[in-house]
Amino acid sequence: MNKGATPQNLGATLKKLGHYIGKYKFMLSAAIILAIINALGMIYGNYMFKPILNSLIAGEGINVLANYLIRLAIVYIFTAMAMYGSDRSFVYISQKATQEIRSDVFEHIQKLPVSFFDQRQHGDLMSAMTNDIDNISMALGESLSTVINSALTFVGVIIMLFVLSPVLAALVLILLLLLLLSVQIIGKLSAKAFRKRQASLAQLNGFVEEYMSGQKVIKTFNHEKQAIDDFNKVNVDLQKHSVEGDTYSTMMFPLTGNLTTILFSIIAIVGSILTIQGKFGLDVGTLASFLQYTRNIARPVTNVAIQFNVVIAAIAGAERVFEIMDVEPEINQGKIKIVKDNNGSEFWYIPKDMFSCQEITERSGELRSFERPSADLMARYPGCHIPVRGDLRFVNVSFSYDKSSHKILNDVSFYAKPGQRLAFVGSTGAGKTTIINLINRFYEIDSGHIYFDGIDINEIDKEDLRKQLGIVLQDVRLFEDTIRENIRYGRLDATDDEVIAAAKAANAHQFIMNLDKGYDTVLATDGQNLSQGQRQLLSIARAAIEDPPILILDEATSSVDTRTESLISKGMDQIMKDRTVFAIAHRLSTVRGSNAILVLEHGEVIERGTHDQLMAEKGRYYEFNTGEVELK
Repeated sequence: MNKGATPQNLGATLKKLGHYIGKYKFMLSAAIILAIINALGMIYGNYMFKPILNSLIAGEGINVLANYLIRLAIVYIFTAMAMYGSDRSFVYISQKATQEIRSDVFEHIQKLPVSFFDQRQHGDLMSAMTNDIDNISMALGESLSTVINSALTFVGVIIMLFVLSPVLAALVLILLLLLLLSVQIIGKLSAKAFRKRQASLAQLNGFVEEYMSGQKVIKTFNHEKQAIDDFNKVNVDLQKHSVEGDTYSTMMFPLTGNLTTILFSIIAIVGSILTIQGKFGLDVGTLASFLQYTRNIARPVTNVAIQFNVVIAAIAGAERVFEIMDVEPEINQGKIKIVKDNNGSEFWYIPKDMFSCQEITERSGELRSFERPSADLMARYPGCHIPVRGDLRFVNVSFSYDKSSHKILNDVSFYAKPGQRLAFVGSTGAGKTTIINLINRFYEIDSGHIYFDGIDINEIDKEDLRKQLGIVLQDVRLFEDTIRENIRYGRLDATDDEVIAAAKAANAHQFIMNLDKGYDTVLATDGQNLSQGQRQLLSIARAAIEDPPILILDEATSSVDTRTESLISKGMDQIMKDRTVFAIAHRLSTVRGSNAILVLEHGEVIERGTHDQLMAEKGRYYEFNTGEVELK
């Protein structure tokens, strides 16, 4: 994101903000009407100085004065009510608009590809979701109300100045231009400083998020002092930019206040001379009323100047937020979805206008012998129905994360029939995890095809595709919720009995029941109150509850001890039955029972076979097992 950059397109940003505010046109109109009433009340109150003073000078009596004061009191009561109603309406509009912006941003983030998060600091995104949107909220609530009220007041005051004395009004405008020029100069410097502060704040958030999550690494390598030094550098940058921005911000009020005092003094002197001389029809009441307007004319300018910094910060934040929302979401043009018949059997449903069943079954001949869908299902979904089995094939797949860099996978082909277990072995960077990412369609391949039950996965709806994939990762991610809900995360409509069954299948039930609150035990952040092995067992249970035809194990036991590995392996054995399994493992002992082992090097499959076959060939796999080559 363009940290600290000058707004690239102010008009587009304001238009997008206007879209959210425009959803509340009726309330906005009411708020503006109330603001107009408030401005008119203030203008009327200042005008009343003229008749009140002139009546006192003329000696018209207490009754006339009382009449004026009663009228003035009534006007001020309605003005106060209008001000309250207007401010309350603007606050409601701002909070509703901010709520929708925050919801839309979060919803959009869920639709973004994994590559987006690879290129962004998490703290940067957190800053956009919190600080930037808070600035938008403040601007829409306080600043929008202030700007509209100030604009209405300013226009009304200018009109009344010309009504009372065109000559003095012209002099006021000349002096006012000088005041506005000063405000503009300070405003530009302030805007630049505030954009730098927002960028520094985002950088600080990203730094804190990264270092807090990496505390174990920092302590392991005694990196605390360097971390503190690095933090202080970022913190000092934020302090410098904050001081610069706040300095200009605090200058604004005394600057406009002093210039306003000078303006008022000049008008008072000139007006008094003209009144004494009896020129231009000026009298004491008119001059008093005019001076009151002169005192108030700078107030809306000052209010807008003060809010200028808030508005600039909000626009800078809005640009960052809308920049996220402008990122293209994941490509999901798949039309093939999962349907179920009355017996609960799942089928890939291919609409008639796509392609024939024959074309699909030619890619995976075994599918022809599978059961046919019920007549009811065929009637509800006319077209081709392919049973979900878990047949997966890579055909000449090439891929690179950055299209200009070297290929991570180069013309890779392999297959896994339903129920088979495939293991991937290779050095770091060989492309093992990349294969898993491509099966999930976290990234799009450069060339070739990936077929799921004979269907190109690009033709499958992503949500339905991922429902057929159960994943157990090395880095387990658990949430601050009960163990029950963390397991249910794999399928949100699962019953409590199904949660327990999944835990038993994963060999996790026993340790869960040994906890004080069992399945209702609330986990700490990322499950830190459990051991690594226990977290992994919960991850396996979460995958098991999905009951997917394909199970993916990405180095699921590489970070645990041998005893825990044995416990986890028993849990995985239960859920691997009758499923197609893809396993990545650094410990070769975990892949010996696989139907096929694929050895990858530099993005290519160089060997394939069972453990015994590959050992007999005495190739790269043999070298890994005998220690001739280190498996990293």
